[in-house]
Amino acid sequence: MKKILVFLIITVFSLPLFSQEYNTIQNIHYYDNKTNASDAYINERCVLDMYVPKNGKNFPTVIWFHGGGLTGGQKEIPEALKNKGVAVIGVNYRLSPKVNAPKYIEDAAAATAWAFNNIKKYGGDENKIFISGHSAGGYLAIMVGLNKMYLKKYGIDANQLAGIVPFSGQMISHFTARKEKGIDELDARIDDMAPLHFIRADAPPLLLITGDREKELLGRYEENAYMARMMKLKGHKETTLYELQGFDHVGMAQPAFPLLLNEIKRVKK
Repeated sequence: MKKILVFLIITVFSLPLFSQEYNTIQNIHYYDNKTNASDAYINERCVLDMYVPKNGKNFPTVIWFHGGGLTGGQKEIPEALKNKGVAVIGVNYRLSPKVNAPKYIEDAAAATAWAFNNIKKYGGDENKIFISGHSAGGYLAIMVGLNKMYLKKYGIDANQLAGIVPFSGQMISHFTARKEKGIDELDARIDDMAPLHFIRADAPPLLLITGDREKELLGRYEENAYMARMMKLKGHKETTLYELQGFDHVGMAQPAFPLLLNEIKRVKK
């Protein structure tokens, strides 16, 4: 069922919830040395930053993919996720037109696999990894979470993810992936570059968040509403859709972060 939020008091969620300290570690390569040495663009671009509770144990982790239409943007640790008792991994990935689909999805999967294989070294719990991002980042998150092929390459079952939380993510084939094929951005496609192509009942919990349908980019709310309906019809029991009334495509991110944090708490219970 669609839920419309009219008012959100977000200032409460911006206050520090934990007194612990955090470490920031920058520019970690998430591909192996051989792969980095073989491709200058991978070596330059395929890095991640970590924001990790100092001396923490078994904490959840949010893997965060930046937006930018798959053609721009930089890795980030969102301020709204800092000092909340979770680790945050901000990921850079290769961009179009230097690479085409599915290379940027493969990068997102490689970074996710890195988190599964390494977060325990920093005190995190590999069973509490959430994958998220805004816009193009949300698209990457749900593609990695629903199309099990991408993580299977690393011996990881995508169902090990604790949750998938795309912010205003594209559910049809991403417009940049379509543009690479000469397809117009308004020529909607549901193909192997579309999260909708991979609906399944056994997926991890899925929280879909968009801005106001009248203020969103293109048909982003409607894509997410269709995804929510189809996942439920497929038999998925933990799909939730939020429409943040009054917020546009960019502005929806800030009130969405408390929903992500609440989802982490819900799943942990």
